[in-house]
Amino acid sequence: MEKKKIAVIRLRGAIGVRKKVNDTFKMLRLFNKNYCVIIENTPYYVGMLRKIQEYATWGELDQNTFEKLLEKRGKIIGNKKLTKEYIIQKTNSDFNAFTKEFFSFKKQLKDIPGLKLFFRLQPPRKGFERKGIKFPFSQGGVYGYRKEKINDILQRMI
Repeated sequence: MEKKKIAVIRLRGAIGVRKKVNDTFKMLRLFNKNYCVIIENTPYYVGMLRKIQEYATWGELDQNTFEKLLEKRGKIIGNKKLTKEYIIQKTNSDFNAFTKEFFSFKKQLKDIPGLKLFFRLQPPRKGFERKGIKFPFSQGGVYGYRKEKINDILQRMI
């Protein structure tokens, strides 16, 4: 299996969700609707994604979208915005250099001390796909695996 970074977005709230699915969301740090996390493509995570597939969407993340996500939606402890100065001070590299090292698997999000490992997003501009959140992406809905098209929805939610 090829190593890639995967973005996972929670689409639905916690009401009426089975306990196993809710526990999986907690393990992934997807606490509320419209939260996003970045994970690696490993069999461990793929099993978790199968469990939550009717409540979330995911796909392969690209470098530009990740950089924009980190810059606009990154938060540090105290609910403060992640700034370029903070990254330079703590990691000795700027947004671009950190992003390149992150995608070449040399650094992780944990390497920025105090960074919250999830991103709070807005609902997407111009809404979700035609059929809404109750149908899979393959049938014109939103949930499930969407390959590189995750970048389109992330751009609209940032």
